[in-house]
Amino acid sequence: MAGNNTVEATDATFEAEVVKSDRPVMVDFWAAWCGPCRQISPIVEDLAGTYSGKVKVVKVDVDANPDVAMKYSIRSIPTVLIFRDGQVVDQIIGAYPRGEYDRRLKAVLS
Repeated sequence: MAGNNTVEATDATFEAEVVKSDRPVMVDFWAAWCGPCRQISPIVEDLAGTYSGKVKVVKVDVDANPDVAMKYSIRSIPTVLIFRDGQVVDQIIGAYPRGEYDRRLKAVLS
């Protein structure tokens, strides 16, 4: 579920929220039953605050939104995809320390 700085996207809103975004987007594909997803959730929320205005942070519940998950071949969660200009430019599969997500976002912004 989305926090204060994140946006919840659905199959219906993904295109508008992510693909057509005018700034880079970090998308966290997750599910309520996924332990590692819950583990990185505070990191994702913190990153959303840190990169506010530079990177949009979106969460997609794969159970509720199977079409988006299938379109981007999400086979394992958590998976974080980073989009720029509507294209996937990076992907992180699994749970990592905050520094890894920071490094990847900085690379996309540079």
